[in-house]
Amino acid sequence: MKLHCEVEVVSRHLPALGLRNRGKGVRAVLNLCQQEPEGLPRSRFRDEVGGSHAACLLVSTLKDKRGTRYELKENIEQFFTKFVDEGKATVRLKEPLVDICISKANSNSLKGFLSAVRLAHRGCDIETPLSTLAPVKTSEFEKFKTKMLITSKKDYPLSTNFPYSLEHLQTSYCGLARVDMRMLCLKNLRTLDLSHNHIKMLPDTIGDLIHLQELNLSDNHLESFRVSLCQSSLQQSLCSLDLSKNKIKALPVQFCQLRGITDLKLDDNELIRLPFKIGQLKNLRSLSAARNKLPFLPSEFKNLSLEYLDLFGNTFEKPELLPIIKLQVPLTLLEASARTVLQNRIPYGPQSIPFHLCHDLDTAKVCVCGRFCLNSYIQATTTMNLHSVAHTVVLVDNMGGTEASIISYFCSLACYVNSSDMLK
Repeated sequence: MKLHCEVEVVSRHLPALGLRNRGKGVRAVLNLCQQEPEGLPRSRFRDEVGGSHAACLLVSTLKDKRGTRYELKENIEQFFTKFVDEGKATVRLKEPLVDICISKANSNSLKGFLSAVRLAHRGCDIETPLSTLAPVKTSEFEKFKTKMLITSKKDYPLSTNFPYSLEHLQTSYCGLARVDMRMLCLKNLRTLDLSHNHIKMLPDTIGDLIHLQELNLSDNHLESFRVSLCQSSLQQSLCSLDLSKNKIKALPVQFCQLRGITDLKLDDNELIRLPFKIGQLKNLRSLSAARNKLPFLPSEFKNLSLEYLDLFGNTFEKPELLPIIKLQVPLTLLEASARTVLQNRIPYGPQSIPFHLCHDLDTAKVCVCGRFCLNSYIQATTTMNLHSVAHTVVLVDNMGGTEASIISYFCSLACYVNSSDMLK
């Protein structure tokens, strides 16, 4: 029984000697083997009745293919399995005083392997056939492939799985109509490039790739970006997202929960608006949304601090001379309640209030004074120089312009009158 993973064997004597372990695992093959009295070097062996049939753990690396053998029967002090779903676990041995730290393993394979190790510790029979005590072949370590590049249909694997250890995967020009579910089992993925395919919809389970930092979906047939992905583990991990050359008309409000994004490409879509809470993307440094159908920018756009901005080829409208006034006097109960909830940051959710009210609160407008407004507001459009939010700006049009229309909201007539932008 084998497990391909990364392993670090940590001696518990080190802290007493004032030393520290390396803190980094190496590629290894763990074998659950049948115990024999003679053979490979081992850390501990006891002669006992039936000992030759007991199971032992053999840890082999590329530098030590013969491996180091550890006895298992009644020799495990503790299992640490809190992060087993992430392919991580630790087996603490009694003798020698070492911790065998496992990482980057297939989570399902790791669970099965640990179950067998537990049986070996108890001295129980193991149904899975045990490996023989033999040096590991070099070809075994080739399964630790971390990068795979596929750029044609003929090279796409149909009968074999992707190596579970992959960290960078590109499958471009493969004619994929949907995301291959086998990719979503690659828990170590940091970069996933699915560009130049025919994908129309993204599965929710992409959000389960907890280490995913770069996602390239350019030149597909996407028409939307799922809300569930905006509320997944991608909130913490995703740094770069390329959605260019698709058919997306709008991004969900929840998109701005992906606050780790630093690089966002939205070129050559059919966008008619940007998320109005885009100002919440505090880490965003590069934004490209050229050749869309944007008539204006949302008011929170002015809160961005970018290094690069490209909005070339959009159909920005000229500012309206007169504002749109939708003030309610007096405020309705719904308006007053919504403002109170948002201003005081009172938690809400579909568990406590109807879903449509959650949506209203999520899409509430923000006045230039910082207060919120729902259905009672004044809407005005002005122009802003894009250099006020970005160091490098690609010209908006062929006339050399760097200005774009921006929409602003005011919660009251006083805010509108006192606005410096309106008075200029």
